[in-house]
Amino acid sequence: MILSVQGLGFKYPSHRVLKDVSFSLEKGECLAVLGTNGTGKSTLLKCINRILKAQKGTVIIDSHDVKKINQVKLAQKIGYVSQTNQSFKTTVFDTVLIGRKPYIKWDITKNDLDIVNSAIKMLELEEYSLRYIDELSGGEFQKVLIARALAQEPDILMFDEPTSSLDLKNQLEVINIIKKVVKSKGISALVTIHDLNLALRFANKFILLKDGKIFAAGGIEIVTAENIEYVYSVPVRVEKFENTPVIVPL
Repeated sequence: MILSVQGLGFKYPSHRVLKDVSFSLEKGECLAVLGTNGTGKSTLLKCINRILKAQKGTVIIDSHDVKKINQVKLAQKIGYVSQTNQSFKTTVFDTVLIGRKPYIKWDITKNDLDIVNSAIKMLELEEYSLRYIDELSGGEFQKVLIARALAQEPDILMFDEPTSSLDLKNQLEVINIIKKVVKSKGISALVTIHDLNLALRFANKFILLKDGKIFAAGGIEIVTAENIEYVYSVPVRVEKFENTPVIVPL
């Protein structure tokens, strides 16, 4: 088990967001966190990554309590791509190199450069390597952020709505990249996502959040018309197309 979340609770000054959230994640699993806006999906990732401090519960990563891990060690365990990212006047290569920051002590080593080049190659960004990131399209920029997270050599990749501002082609490309990275690197991915049909294309594990609580968790068997209607308040049908479930709103 690479990640264990037990009894997690978080409250903003005005309202409680997460209530007794518990789940686990194994190596090689892609977990999709589903639910309506405001139900706590992004907050959950931030609590796991210690951007926010949970008031209750524990988060264990690779047998280490997150509360007792220093920030550098945590950055070696988790690669996090947030929902909002600013672009600066830096090249693609330098942006991906930032992912090596948790490992760099005195100077950049050949190993650091090799890892950065490997991440850029995996994301097929070689031709953009010396281009400034503020000149990239949304899909290209998202791939750079994934490469930067990959350069951290994490055990877990976490993505907060990685496809929300992308067109269909780039949505599918990013989802396929996440699947490819998890499989080739033997790591895990935790992804919040609004598009249920995209989630069904890459995830093998699912969480349905409702009002800050886990309503259902498990494999594809929990993605039923009844569960979706309860969580989203929208009647749907779950059909199959070439062995892939497809959710159709009614």
